[in-house]
Amino acid sequence: MSLPLDLIMFGALIGFILLGYPVAFTIAGVATAFALLGTATGQFNIGLMGALGQRFFGVMTNPVLIAIPLFVLMGVVLEKSRIAEELLETMGRLFGRMRGGLGVSVMLVGALLAASTGIVGATVVAMGMIALPAMLRNGYSPALASGMVCTSGTLGQIIPPSTLLIIMADVMSSAFQQAQYKQGRFSIETVSVGQVFAAALVPGLVLVGLYILYILIRAWLKPGDAPAMREAVERPGLRAIAGSIVPPIVLIVAVLGAILAGIASPAEAAAVGAVGAILMAGQRAGLPHWQFLGGVAALLLLAVAAGLFPVRIQRSDAGLLEFGLAAFYAALALAGLLAVAAAIWRIARGGILTATLTTTLVVTSMIFATILMASFFSLVFVGLGGEHRVAQILEALPGGAFGALLFAMAFIFVLGFFLDFVEIAVILLPLLVPPLILMGHDPVWLTVLIAVNLQTSFLTPPFGFSLFYLRGAVPPEITTGQIYRGVVPFIALQMVGIGIIWAFPALATWLPRAVF
Repeated sequence: MSLPLDLIMFGALIGFILLGYPVAFTIAGVATAFALLGTATGQFNIGLMGALGQRFFGVMTNPVLIAIPLFVLMGVVLEKSRIAEELLETMGRLFGRMRGGLGVSVMLVGALLAASTGIVGATVVAMGMIALPAMLRNGYSPALASGMVCTSGTLGQIIPPSTLLIIMADVMSSAFQQAQYKQGRFSIETVSVGQVFAAALVPGLVLVGLYILYILIRAWLKPGDAPAMREAVERPGLRAIAGSIVPPIVLIVAVLGAILAGIASPAEAAAVGAVGAILMAGQRAGLPHWQFLGGVAALLLLAVAAGLFPVRIQRSDAGLLEFGLAAFYAALALAGLLAVAAAIWRIARGGILTATLTTTLVVTSMIFATILMASFFSLVFVGLGGEHRVAQILEALPGGAFGALLFAMAFIFVLGFFLDFVEIAVILLPLLVPPLILMGHDPVWLTVLIAVNLQTSFLTPPFGFSLFYLRGAVPPEITTGQIYRGVVPFIALQMVGIGIIWAFPALATWLPRAVF
C-alpha cells in the first residue's frame, strides 16, 4: 500500500511554516520535494509541471489581483501621513466623556480605517501607540484595552476594500467555475470583487455593532474596566470633526461607490483611492487648499463628464463639438495631474514618499510571492490526488452539506491558530470550496462566512498577527498574557458573528443581489 503523499505533504507544509522559515520559500520547497518524491514512487506525473509557467502567467496577469498594490498604497499613504492618527484623536475627544466612550471611538475609528486603509498591521500599531496609552491613563482594564485595539485593527480584513476579500473573490470565482464544470454547465457564472465587497459590507458593520454593544454592556456592568475619561480634554468643534472624518468618508464612498455602482473595476477604483490618498496626504504636508480642491474638482468632473459624454476623436465623423470636448477633458486631466504631482512633491519633501513606496513594495511582494508559490503547491497536491481525497472526506461526513460546512469552518478556524490568512486562502480554499459549492452552498454567502473566519485568525493565540503587532507597540507594563486574555471575548464575538451570518444568509446576499 502506497503512502498518502498528499496528506503527508499538507502536514509537512504546516510543520515547516511553524519552524519559522519564510512562507513563500517554504511552500516552494515542500512542493518541489514532494513532486520529486511522488515521481520517484510513481504517484505523480512530472509532466504536470509543464503547466506551472502558464499558472504563474495567469496569476501575474489576473486583472482582479492588480488592485492589491493600489489598495495597499492607499492604506500606507493614509497611515504614514498621520491622517489616521488625527482621526483617532478627534473621535477619542468626541466620545471619551461617556462610560466606555474611548473603546467605542476605537471601534468606530477601526471601522473607518478598515474601509480606507485595509492594512491590519498599520492600524493595530497606530492604535497601540495612540489609543492604548490614552485608555490606560484613564483607568481602562489593560486586558480589555489590548483586546479592543487588536480587534479594531482586524476589521480591515472584512470591511471592504480589503486585500483578503480581493484574494477571496479570485479564489471563489475559480472554485465556482470549477464546480459548475463538474455539474456539466458550460455557460458559467462568476463571483466578482464587487459582489464580494457588497456582500461583506453589512456583515462587517454587524461585527462593529457587536463589538460596541459588548463594550457598552461591560462598561455598565463593570465601570472600573471602561470608565469615562478622567483627563480634561476640549470637546472637538464641528469644523474639527468634519476636517478629520469627512475626507476618509469621501474617499471610502468614492472607492466603494465606484465599484458597487459598476462605474469602475476594482483596479480602477483602487487607483482612484490611491490618487485621493496622495492628494489628502499632500494637503497635510502643505499643499495649498486651492490646489487640492481644484485638483479634486477637476478629476471628479473629468470622471463624470467622460462617463456621460465619451469622446472618440479618431472617428471620421468627429466634429467641432467632439474636438472641443476632447480639449476640455485634456485641460481637466492636466489640472488634476499637476495637483497630484504637487502633492507627491510635498510628501516627498516630508520624507513620507520613500517609506510609503518601500512598505507598499514589501507587502505586495509578500502577497504575490505567496500566491505564486501556492499555485505551485496546489498543482503538486492535485497531481498527488489530494483534491479527490478532500472531496471524499467532505462527502463522507455525517450531516450532509451542513456537516461538511461545519467541518470546513472548524478546520479553517483551527488552522488560523498557526497559519496566515493568505496561506489558508490560496492553499486550502481551492481544495475545500468546490465540493461545498457542489453541495448547494451559495458561493457569495460562503465567501463572507469564510472571510469572517479568516479574520479571526489575526486574533487567535499563539500566532495571531494582531497580537504580534500590538506586542511590539505597547508599553512594557502590558504583558503578553494580558493581550491574550483581552482578545478572548472578541474571539467569542467573532463566533457569534459567524453564527448570525450563518443563520441569516440575507445579511450577505441581499446587497449584492440588489446592486448586481
